[in-house]
Amino acid sequence: MRRTTLKDVGDHVGVSAKTVSNVINGTGWVRDDLKARVREAIDELGYRPNSAARQLRSGRSGMIALAIPDLSQPYFAELASAIVAAAADRSITVLINQTNGQADAERRISDGVGIPVMDGLILSPLALTAGDLADRQDSTPIVLLGEHVGESRFPHVTVENAGAARAATDYLLRSGRRRIAAIGAQATGPRETSELRLAGYRAALREAGIAEDPALIREVIDFRRSDGVQAIDGLLAEGVPFDGVFAFNDLMALGALHALGEAGLRVPEDVAVIGFDDIEEGRYSTPPLTTVAPDKAALGSLALELLLSDSPAAGDTTVPYQIVSRMSA
Repeated sequence: MRRTTLKDVGDHVGVSAKTVSNVINGTGWVRDDLKARVREAIDELGYRPNSAARQLRSGRSGMIALAIPDLSQPYFAELASAIVAAAADRSITVLINQTNGQADAERRISDGVGIPVMDGLILSPLALTAGDLADRQDSTPIVLLGEHVGESRFPHVTVENAGAARAATDYLLRSGRRRIAAIGAQATGPRETSELRLAGYRAALREAGIAEDPALIREVIDFRRSDGVQAIDGLLAEGVPFDGVFAFNDLMALGALHALGEAGLRVPEDVAVIGFDDIEEGRYSTPPLTTVAPDKAALGSLALELLLSDSPAAGDTTVPYQIVSRMSA
């Protein structure tokens, strides 16, 4: 059977092969209604791009890799979805790799081991250092996400964690809370995100003239629901008074909501709770979770834009955030 060509699709819609190519590659300007008709024709005729020929012509494979620590974490799953959506708008395929935050896995993918030739790599490392990345054995363009790597010679897209945490704590303070527990301090492992959010919490207390109480700062092993439960249970068992909770991510905030409910405490009447990440699950908790919402769509789009740029600048780029007020605070 003869392979369907760009010209076949164009003839079917009544446009040029170039217009079809623009729709597929996300280049040029094509009206939205015409894009829809072209995509319908592509599906109807079963057109499949000749990736080998396209790579020879353009020097690109049309594929990128995305390496993130843990797909079972809703934040990373939603971030991956945002990146895949941004890539789809450019007709780019995303190969997703889960590293579990292990140095060997992060090093292998940063060196291009075990993956096909890609146009670029978006990597959220938890174990690699800036020195590790400087020694990488692959020239594939790379964009970094998260906080772990510190100074590096690669583009880096992140959330302004300290400022966002300060805003979250200030939100509770402005509602009249004065004994605010911070759930998410970490003593071991990759803890850059934790340290930045703790710094923002402390800054908000200082600005409000409130003395820090170490008993309100609760250490966790991981950023999971069970850590939120354990932190609240610990506060209650120790008799530490608190009227607010800033959890360093939404999963721990959801765990906190559960533990508070089990203890017979009302949210927000007795204890106000705010999280961080704006995962979808928080919109349907009881009560719905107030949270810091980083712009995940902007993060994904910006990371992809930098990755595909001919000369991306090294250094940090932050995406905006907002406080989403619901019923838990």
